[in-house]
Amino acid sequence: MANFTIATFNVKNLIGSGEEYYRFEQYTAEEYAWKQDWLADQLMSLNADITCFQEIFDEAPLAAVIAEADRRGHLLNDAVVPGSDSPYRKKAIFRKLRYAPYGDAAVAFAPNLNDGEPGERRPGVAVLSRFGFEGAPEVVQALDPALHIPFRELTGEDGGFYRLSRLSRPILKVRIPVGGTVVTVFCVHFKSKLGEFLKPAGAPFAPEADLVHYDPTGRAMGALRAGLRRMAEAWVLRRLVIAELDAGRPVMVLGDLNDGEHAVSSEIVSGEKPFVNYAWMRRHDATHANDRYSQEEAEIIREQVERYRLHSAEKLFVSKSLRDMVYTSAFGGVYESIDQILMSRHFHPGYDNHIGEMEYFSVLNDHLTDGAHPEAPYNKLASDHGQIMAHIRMYD
Repeated sequence: MANFTIATFNVKNLIGSGEEYYRFEQYTAEEYAWKQDWLADQLMSLNADITCFQEIFDEAPLAAVIAEADRRGHLLNDAVVPGSDSPYRKKAIFRKLRYAPYGDAAVAFAPNLNDGEPGERRPGVAVLSRFGFEGAPEVVQALDPALHIPFRELTGEDGGFYRLSRLSRPILKVRIPVGGTVVTVFCVHFKSKLGEFLKPAGAPFAPEADLVHYDPTGRAMGALRAGLRRMAEAWVLRRLVIAELDAGRPVMVLGDLNDGEHAVSSEIVSGEKPFVNYAWMRRHDATHANDRYSQEEAEIIREQVERYRLHSAEKLFVSKSLRDMVYTSAFGGVYESIDQILMSRHFHPGYDNHIGEMEYFSVLNDHLTDGAHPEAPYNKLASDHGQIMAHIRMYD
């Protein structure tokens, strides 16, 4: 059997000191040192075999964080891991305490095509893997051809379409060899919940951005645009996931979905949850009131739905442990999980042909605040996301 851990980590704006990433936003040397220190500690605590990162502006600061985590990890091993001559060196606790350095690990970085000049920077994503990669990593952001989502009025007339030619952030696809299996991993970061407002030609800012002259309907329209973009990005990812599943490959999706597990964009990525029995449903081509699917057809439908469905590691853990709440985001008194690990049925214990299963689910969120606590100002340097990690046991 081969065990591995896989995590997702939104680092919140990782960039070098003195570099303006958003307008008027940059780190002093001291702030950057604090942030690098905190990130290295978190990465060392996770000690994950595979980590998907979000909000990486440049690769060099990430490499520095990994190197610092390794330096501290070596010191930790020297202090807490017994030597080869120790009679108790094989105790299980020391396997848990040992840090595995990333010296031979591989890193894939996907910069953002929307990245701009100082003050107008846009972050990308990255994947760190102790197992390396099978083949070259793939980046999806520019869509050629562009995605056209058609609409119709309820009375049947043409309702126009929504066009998406570029994702707000890249999707990074890597294939990772784990034991004798290659797993396709998608690292993602969907459009945020911040409203998308339109700036008139020649204007310095969008009218909805002026909070003194608060425009509730205009800001609601901005939220609608952001939600539509996020859902469209989820569909693009869904199409990529289905292609991998059709090729017979196990799939994991990790990242900041900027939506909870039951939100629409998350459901688009995960796919439909099947009904227990489709035999009671009226057929799609019914010509009589009692034309319903047969039991045999019901089984076919259920298998097709299950084949393409992804499962939430968080929900599997909650149902197994009876823990009532997991959250990776706290803002304004709202606690929710917007960072997720989704897995194909290859890792679900209820699937007869599963190749592995999750043994445990770790959550690092004790640094989060909802913005009302005295320590909230330090959230600029620490991440405003919790980190989650799935512990996977693979079968021979």
